Amino acid sequence: MSRRIEIYDTTLRDGSQGEGVNFSLQDKLLIARKLDDLGVDYIEGGYPYSNPKDADFFEEIRHLPLRHARICAFGMTRRKNCRPEDDPGLRALLASEAPIVTVVGKTWDLHVAQVLGVSLDENLRMIRETVSYLRSQGRQVFYDAEHFFDGLHAHQDYALQTLRAAEEAGAQRIILCDTNGGSLPDRITQAVRLAQQAVTTPLGIHCHNDSDVAVANSLAAVDAGVIQVQGTINGIGERCGNADLISILANLALKKGYQVLQPGSLRKLTEVSRYVYETANMNYRNNQPFVGVSAFAHKGGMHVHAVVRNTATYEHIDPALVGNERRILISELSGRSNIAAKTNRLKIPLDENLLRRVLERICDLENQGYEFEAAEASFDLLVRKMAGLYQPWFERLHYHVTVEADSAGRLESEATVKLRVRGQVEHVVAEGDGPVNALDAALRKALEPYYPALKQMRLLDYKVRVVNSRAGTAARVRVVIESGDGQDIWGTVGVSENIIEASWQALVDSFEYKLFKEANGLLGSP
Repeated sequence: MSRRIEIYDTTLRDGSQGEGVNFSLQDKLLIARKLDDLGVDYIEGGYPYSNPKDADFFEEIRHLPLRHARICAFGMTRRKNCRPEDDPGLRALLASEAPIVTVVGKTWDLHVAQVLGVSLDENLRMIRETVSYLRSQGRQVFYDAEHFFDGLHAHQDYALQTLRAAEEAGAQRIILCDTNGGSLPDRITQAVRLAQQAVTTPLGIHCHNDSDVAVANSLAAVDAGVIQVQGTINGIGERCGNADLISILANLALKKGYQVLQPGSLRKLTEVSRYVYETANMNYRNNQPFVGVSAFAHKGGMHVHAVVRNTATYEHIDPALVGNERRILISELSGRSNIAAKTNRLKIPLDENLLRRVLERICDLENQGYEFEAAEASFDLLVRKMAGLYQPWFERLHYHVTVEADSAGRLESEATVKLRVRGQVEHVVAEGDGPVNALDAALRKALEPYYPALKQMRLLDYKVRVVNSRAGTAARVRVVIESGDGQDIWGTVGVSENIIEASWQALVDSFEYKLFKEANGLLGSP
């Protein structure tokens, strides 16, 4: 199966319709450059008639040298009782100067009657005249057959007529859209074959994930003969999201042998996935196939023992093929194989006695509420301590945190930290947006003059969980902090009945790990 499949990315348009997703103009331009670097064929930049930001995108993207991707503008068929040349939406599409316009039209007779409020014949004229007019203006036209699968089920003859209208008017691609996301793969395959019998124009597929099979539906459509797949990075989009291009690309290339992107580009999938999450200010989906941080994470001792011998025992691909990495998790379910595999990268000679003591210590700490799956930097430091190889970079002498609120409800947080660093006592005060932020600021103020590399580090995430809720307000809490320095991301953990002390423990481990990493030239997250 060496057939070339076109990849059409609609993260910037359809993806931006997802709840909680809000791209700035700069965000959209940065993501477009990242998608071009990945090697997608088409980037749908937005709907220029809908808002000024999307219109500005098309103005700005013209000045960015893209190496591979072609820019598409999205719009709708002309309004009823309106000539194409008079339609403001079509004028906006032309003004965008995008070389390709993607026009969505109605396929389902239910929508024609109840949404557009026109006759079936008038809808056909709207499709035909819109595509014809845009072609006459020198644009390539991709036609999105909205609700194709529902329309085909409700009124097969009419749904196929809409495809013929687009083809007769000159559409160069006809995209079959599962807009409600309610179809299953067998229905997709049957519908694609019917569409192929009705038109000769190359077909594409655009699936939504409301039945949790958008990726499977897209793959089924490709096997049935479509040449283009539309979707979004990480599957973001309205309701349950769109087909996830990350999984689609990996499956098409690695499992089915289709040609996608450029040679070697699949290794950028993890980077691109996380870049979009970061730019959209969204949390990673840890269990996301192929690129999630848990996608190649092994926890059970039996699994780890097998993976150490042969990675194929519990991994369906080499994680490096998609730019990801294998992780060995540490918990009370771990065996000695987990400890040995996890610490191998530390190059610490571990005898059976030390392995046993580390495992016993992990089990004891997890019984107290610690959790090391998301705090592997704390685990690394713990092993070094137990192996007698740990040297602290600073010593805590004292810290104090205050939070004050005035009559207007304004909060002020201040932290005082007293440390011994290289034999010198540093006593500093710093303010922050909250007690943890203030502690972080105070630590930096005291340590950065000695360790300038700490300026590269920042806190990415902060999580708190009660681990013994029966104790009520005196319950022990676990704080997990995620930190990064632009190259690596690492997690640390602290546990205490006092949330500030738990936060301090996690903060100190984070700083210690950064300094340990710099001193030992470690690359890659723990």
